[in-house]
Amino acid sequence: MRETFKQMKNTPVINTAIIGFGLSGKVFHAPFLHCHSGFNMLKVLERNHQYSKEIYPYVEVVKDYQEAINDPNIDLIVICTPNIYHYKLVKEALYAGKHVVIEKPITTTSKEAEDLIEITEKVNKQLFVYHNRRWDGDFMSIENLILNNTLGNIVYYESHFDRYVPKISTKRSWKNTKLPANGVLFDLGSHLIHQAITLFGLPQTISATISTNRKGSNVDDYFELIMQYPTLTAVLKSDMLVKDHNLRYVVKGEKGTYTQYGIDPQEAVLNSGIMPEGENWCRADEDNYGKLQLLRKNKTSKLKTIPGSYMSFYNNVYDVLAGKQSLIIEPSEGFDVIRICEAAIESNSQQKTIKFE
Repeated sequence: MRETFKQMKNTPVINTAIIGFGLSGKVFHAPFLHCHSGFNMLKVLERNHQYSKEIYPYVEVVKDYQEAINDPNIDLIVICTPNIYHYKLVKEALYAGKHVVIEKPITTTSKEAEDLIEITEKVNKQLFVYHNRRWDGDFMSIENLILNNTLGNIVYYESHFDRYVPKISTKRSWKNTKLPANGVLFDLGSHLIHQAITLFGLPQTISATISTNRKGSNVDDYFELIMQYPTLTAVLKSDMLVKDHNLRYVVKGEKGTYTQYGIDPQEAVLNSGIMPEGENWCRADEDNYGKLQLLRKNKTSKLKTIPGSYMSFYNNVYDVLAGKQSLIIEPSEGFDVIRICEAAIESNSQQKTIKFE
């Protein structure tokens, strides 16, 4: 049995339940819990299907989330539901004495996020916010460039998460329902905002344009967010109508420029059913290596992209719960992402730049 195999590793095992087995639970969470020897995936909530059991025959499929939250054998709850349920489920899980992994965005409002952080401290449990794009290989490559001062002082940072989806999909219909925190700003924008504040901290001002451009779309499907810092400008963009959507990053510094095309391949590989096993299991295509142009050399060279590693998120979850490491992504970062989304909405509504405090 899988449990016996794990116990032979002579390491503490964290019994885990996943609430929700749509794209998020199936692609971004279950494969890592399955492959990491420190986790034992006991239960999966699926109301209408048993897809998880086809892939992981050892799991128990439950129909009610309380069967997972109130199970005394469960240590960790992974919540992969639509955004509007995040606050309620995290709150119940924390008060039930569970540690929680919550998909981004952490909640639909900053007030809800603030409340959950207070509860986390009150019950002495850990809340892990799944900002997995922190471990995209292209982003980590940029982080290294900045840490190594390769580009000198950064004056301009541009980040894209564009797609070409001109027709509204009937699958995952909740995504196209006008609900709090639905739309591309909270969805893909959460990734870009978290990456930016990881690199540069919180901005001084925010200016945003948010719109709905596709026929039949009930939520925003385009945004441009300008985050102004004392000495640099960060421009974040997402658009569902970009046919040539390979541009990911443009970073300009006093010493040169770095440009990155092509999205990190981990999502596509996971979607194909390949498990995240082995060192450097998912490398970027050489055609998508970043282009580095240093002014003093006056030439452009390719820079090998660091292999991405979403497993690093669950490595950190395990090490935190085992008392070996501190949190890499604090819940307060999820809170700040929501605050910036709210400021962006205010900026768009008032058509003016908002001071961010």
